[in-house]
Amino acid sequence: MKHFFTISALIILLLLILEVVLRSRYGLGNPLLYKADKKMGYLIAPNQNVIRNGNSIRINRYSMRSDEISDRKIPGERRFFFIGDSVTNGGWWNPQDSIISERFKRHLQENQIQENQTDIATITILNASANSWSPRNELEYLRQFGLFDADMLILIINTDDLFGTAPNSLLVGREKNYLDRKPMGAIGELIERYRLSKLPPSQELQAIHNEEGDRVAKILRAIQAIHKLSRDNNAKFLMLMTPLLREVDGNSRNYELIARDRLYEFTKKEGINYIDLLEPFKASGNAKQLYHDNIHLNAVGNEEVSQVILKALL
Repeated sequence: MKHFFTISALIILLLLILEVVLRSRYGLGNPLLYKADKKMGYLIAPNQNVIRNGNSIRINRYSMRSDEISDRKIPGERRFFFIGDSVTNGGWWNPQDSIISERFKRHLQENQIQENQTDIATITILNASANSWSPRNELEYLRQFGLFDADMLILIINTDDLFGTAPNSLLVGREKNYLDRKPMGAIGELIERYRLSKLPPSQELQAIHNEEGDRVAKILRAIQAIHKLSRDNNAKFLMLMTPLLREVDGNSRNYELIARDRLYEFTKKEGINYIDLLEPFKASGNAKQLYHDNIHLNAVGNEEVSQVILKALL
């Protein structure tokens, strides 16, 4: 019996050590949760306050990575509505104060003070974004929730977004980065991620990935509809494109170059204020310092984009 208690105590101690290591080193145990939606496919579940890898992630009641907002703005308030995918969201690798929208807010507030403006506006930032969204998902978000009296709508896309498929919710609860319920601690999340990795490939999801037709045209139509929503709501519209790291290094693929040209011609025809960040990123001299990986930006990259937006606004 003594040996039984000793072994049990050792097992419990090892599990506790494993739980601490998984939480502190790998950030497991408290993932951001997602919610399925019939039209937009999915969105981040509302009302979350998560610490992931030591980084804060706050999600308000409208599934925005932003502080809580009122439905209508007050006199003297200016609202800037950022919408996009994981680049706009910032992911678990960027704390809340390092994402593009929050850096932009800080710089805009600083600019008001430096310019000695007598009537300093209250700046409110809205950030509706989620992993792997494209303009097709983002359009459905805006149709469902509206623009919240935004003075400016800022759409941020990356090159991969030009080939986005139809919104779907098949990833929610079936893929490790789209969990829909809290696991039993870090060990529980590790087990759940392993279980999901062993699920057979979804034929439905594969069919969506193999979507036929002109995907770029569908994305352009979604952008056109977003632009119209902005005009209908008396909000200025700005669109930015962030490149992939290999594009900055001169390794664009032919189909990407064709899609980029189509987007450029489309924005000229539609009168859309459009900024392609490919050349500014090349001019930085060391593009790798801007990226967390091949697609996503780190804090340095977010700072670069926020400054570009500020210059465009001013």
